[in-house]
Amino acid sequence: MPSKTLPLAGRVAVVTGASRGIGRAAALALGAAGAHVVAVARTKAGLEELDDQLRAAGHERATLVPMDLCDDKAPDVLGAALFERFGKLDILIAAAGALGVITPLGHMDIKTWDMVVGVNLTANWRLVRAFDPLFRRAEAARLIVLTSSLAAKPRAFWGAYAASKAGLEAMLAVYADETETTAIRTCLLDPGPLRTKMRAAAFPGEDPDSLDDPSVLGPLIVELSRPDRKPPPRVRFLDTLRSEG
Repeated sequence: MPSKTLPLAGRVAVVTGASRGIGRAAALALGAAGAHVVAVARTKAGLEELDDQLRAAGHERATLVPMDLCDDKAPDVLGAALFERFGKLDILIAAAGALGVITPLGHMDIKTWDMVVGVNLTANWRLVRAFDPLFRRAEAARLIVLTSSLAAKPRAFWGAYAASKAGLEAMLAVYADETETTAIRTCLLDPGPLRTKMRAAAFPGEDPDSLDDPSVLGPLIVELSRPDRKPPPRVRFLDTLRSEG
């Protein structure tokens, strides 16, 4: 059983997009809660900075995986490596994402569409496909996947991003239904507006100081990842703040 001070002790957590933003905040929070973090991102330097932060705080070193999620072979290779080293996977935090460009659908180029759908939807399906045997070997696997309000309420000019998030939600709902009788639980997490690079790109005129740092999500991500808790199918971070207030 997890200890009171380290609720995720002995658990293995893969975090995608771990080199910055919400992914980094999640990795730091999970490491502080006792999990062994397998940090995945394209940027090696960013992963090394994350590892330095974990060690400086006195936590276990992370396993660093510089990887492009759109590489067709990468998820399967990672799944095989995790099986060989750990034999299971307890937690997946799918925080990697791509915005693309905000433009009318008729103006969007095919390359950008394919990239956004590839990162936000296809890569996550490939990870679920590769990790499914590992989740089934875990005591109580938890999948926490970042989504957006645009999945349910799309609006003009956000075509690729909204479509990819809607597809992601449908795919996770299918997986949740397929694993209903197991100890695997999925949760879609809508973080709302936070001070991230993607948010700055989407809203260039917004004052970043008016937004919370992604680290505010850390306690919630730890709570959703606990084996002794059953996360709801969907969580909107702003709603949790209102309920606490």
